Amino acid sequence: MSENENDQKRLEIGKILRKAREGKGYTLDDLQQMTKIQKRYLIAIEDENFDELPGDFYVRAFIKQYANTVGLDGNELLQKYDDQLPQTKTEEYSDHLAQAVETRANQRKTVSGSVDKVRNYMPTIIIACVIILVLAAIWITAIARNHRDSSTRIDNSSVSVSGESRKKASTSAKKASTKQSKSTAIKLQEAPNRNDTSVTYTASQLTKDTTLQIEPSDRSWMQVKANNNDLLNKTLNNNEKANVKISRDTTSLVITVGNARATKLKLGNQEIDFTNNGRYQNTRNVTINFGSAQTSNSSTSQSSNSSSQASSSSARPNNATQPSAANNNSRPQTSASQQSNQPTR
Repeated sequence: MSENENDQKRLEIGKILRKAREGKGYTLDDLQQMTKIQKRYLIAIEDENFDELPGDFYVRAFIKQYANTVGLDGNELLQKYDDQLPQTKTEEYSDHLAQAVETRANQRKTVSGSVDKVRNYMPTIIIACVIILVLAAIWITAIARNHRDSSTRIDNSSVSVSGESRKKASTSAKKASTKQSKSTAIKLQEAPNRNDTSVTYTASQLTKDTTLQIEPSDRSWMQVKANNNDLLNKTLNNNEKANVKISRDTTSLVITVGNARATKLKLGNQEIDFTNNGRYQNTRNVTINFGSAQTSNSSTSQSSNSSSQASSSSARPNNATQPSAANNNSRPQTSASQQSNQPTR
């Protein structure tokens, strides 16, 4: 092969790489950013000026990286133009290889030396750790024993007092709970206007919110209204329970029961016997008026007070008229006696 043909074949490498780069739409700046190869070296590769590269060792490496980046097969390109590229097994390549081998050997020696130092100090470190753990265990045990002894002395001195105080506290708590349960129990008073389908109860005003519990044993339609506001309106299936919150400011509670004989009603955990032990099994409307008992009692006391006042007021004029009549009767008698006495004089 002539020298001109070699030069032409060498120039084909630069053209192939440049054409592939332009086909990808890459500029030399883009290629420099992707390959981390300086732009002047990329220009030298495209112009086949391999002497401008750092050395023969980098020629093949840069060409291969350039080809792979622009979508070519770098190994195939190097094999095709192997004769026109500088050989890598030169003195420079041998120097690079020797430096690399020496550097790795030095690194291994450094690592092995540090490992040997750690191994030498390892028994001392282990012994120190064991001593520290033993001392810490002794210290913790002593603190725990002192705390246990002090707590035992305190418990022994206060066991009698605490026993009495616990008995008193439990007794007072039982009494308080009993009083509270009695005071918070809702007392229903049945009104006299009961019939087969409806019943009315009166009770004191609620002091706190309570719960209406509905427990049907068979399918039943239920409706609950508090102060004419719907709280529940649905059909409950067999053994389907419902809890309805009743506010403490409720004055009128109306419960409509679709199946009275199979329904239980509880207000504040107190059962409402609205069927009178099954006597009225068709009761549908249950009305509870809160605050009505107090109103009726106050009205009764007011009426009794007014009647007593009326009776006392009616008695006062009669007593007052009697003395006036006596005085009127006495005055004519006095004047008559005076007239009878005048002629005698």
